[in-house]
Amino acid sequence: MEHLVELALDLPPQVRSAGVGVHGYGGPHEVFRLPQLWQVHLYAYSGVLEYGGFRHPIRPGYVSLVPPDTEAHFHYDTTPCQHLYAHFVLPGHGERRRVPAMRDTGADAAFLGDLLRQTVAACAQSSSARAAAGLWTLLWHTAGLVDASANREGPKRSVLRTAMAHIEEHLAEPLGVPDIARVAGISHTHLTRLFRQDTELTVVGYIRHRRMARARHLLTASTLAIPAIAATVGIPDLQAFNKTCRKELGASPRAVRQSAQDRGAGYAP
Repeated sequence: MEHLVELALDLPPQVRSAGVGVHGYGGPHEVFRLPQLWQVHLYAYSGVLEYGGFRHPIRPGYVSLVPPDTEAHFHYDTTPCQHLYAHFVLPGHGERRRVPAMRDTGADAAFLGDLLRQTVAACAQSSSARAAAGLWTLLWHTAGLVDASANREGPKRSVLRTAMAHIEEHLAEPLGVPDIARVAGISHTHLTRLFRQDTELTVVGYIRHRRMARARHLLTASTLAIPAIAATVGIPDLQAFNKTCRKELGASPRAVRQSAQDRGAGYAP
């Protein structure tokens, strides 16, 4: 029996977070649950996703959908593992589409990856409308109702957007300004000037801001352990992670998570 989930796609999704997820720091098996948010993953690794009584093989190019408040078990063949992801709300109440919980996207994997990267870049620039547009297109295509070839566009990213997208995709890794500048095709000095003009932050300050934004999201919306969150956002040293959380978020990681629980905005244990 095929495992299907129901999507209401009459209204655009509200994207809460999007990026490159790096799992497996806690070992070959992790449990993940977002009480209020849908999850879509486009995988670059092999393993197994288990939820709702079904076991789904994970392979590069596969895409999965997990409904809110669902305990999802990820089993990894190797660790750590990367995937593109978006966490989102579906506000629609119209006709529901029944969509496979896991499917092989085949030749469309590159197109869907581009859509998710556009969503990631839009989130990084706080462009909620553009993030919603990219993810909405991906969801409709996943539902089998949009022809990917009709939506392909040539690369039009600005230098700054290229740099920001690279940062989002490598938050779990060491990020050096010269390396980012090289990816963007400009000098270190020019990159620093662009970031100050656009964000009023240095490149290092922007990286720290994005790491803490993702950490806040994972602390308040997921059940992922704090050491795994620290590694996922590129600050695996817990002492440094605690210090950065206190400086950027105004509280320790545990306090941020507890505050969200007290407000009813976080996960339910």
